Amino acid sequence: MGRVGAVLIDIDGVLTVAWKPLPGTVAAMRRLREAGVPLVLVTNTTSRTRASIAAKLAELGFPVTAEDILTAPAATAAHLREHHPGARCLLINSGDVRDDLTGVTLVDEEGGEGEESGHGAAPDVVVIGGAGDAFGYAELNRAFRHLRRGARLVAMHRNLYWRTATGLDLDTGAFLLGLERAARVEAEITGKPAGSFFAAALAHLGVTASEALMVGDDIESDVLAAQAAGLTGVLVRTGKYLPETHRAAEGTPDHVIDSFADLPALLERLRA
Repeated sequence: MGRVGAVLIDIDGVLTVAWKPLPGTVAAMRRLREAGVPLVLVTNTTSRTRASIAAKLAELGFPVTAEDILTAPAATAAHLREHHPGARCLLINSGDVRDDLTGVTLVDEEGGEGEESGHGAAPDVVVIGGAGDAFGYAELNRAFRHLRRGARLVAMHRNLYWRTATGLDLDTGAFLLGLERAARVEAEITGKPAGSFFAAALAHLGVTASEALMVGDDIESDVLAAQAAGLTGVLVRTGKYLPETHRAAEGTPDHVIDSFADLPALLERLRA
């Protein structure tokens, strides 16, 4: 395989489902490494830190480290530091990702002191992570009230659903739409499909958009969003992929393959 610029890779639904590797994905990742293809894993996963994701993937046989991973929580921390420095932030998320929220002041659910001092004041920013048991009525209603008082809304993503071992489950976007409508605000999105997220991944690899491929199972957030940012989009027919979603999409992927296992062969064809 000849050298290509770089590859951005989604994790859930592309490499794994329910943290079990999809057939052929470990071998394909190793082929990319052997060919010297620079890569970064870009994920909207909000239930694990970069370190724990890397540890789990390494346990499954994927040749990756925490330095190869860019998560929505890490991108959120960078966004908050740049655009809301010193803000008191209320986090609603299923899973503990505080280790990736470096430099962010978190307050507890009542607006008091959290693990990092919030000085007992109401939050300036409501930060919405991944859906799950934490997305109960009380939590969302509390967020709604803070937004009505003037707090800003930051969301790690707006995915509507994701693939689990038992099928598709609702994700953040299904709740975020209602919260935005009720509070009459628009969320600042920090993970995919935000252009800044792809820009951060390209900067990490030191390549331009025209030199990179994005591989994902979400035609809108992964593939078409990457193409809008200047990357080549590759859609895989695994994970949350649905034929009807593919047909109804507002754009066309540059390439469609059955699985990430087919990516090395695609790269060879593109090189030829």
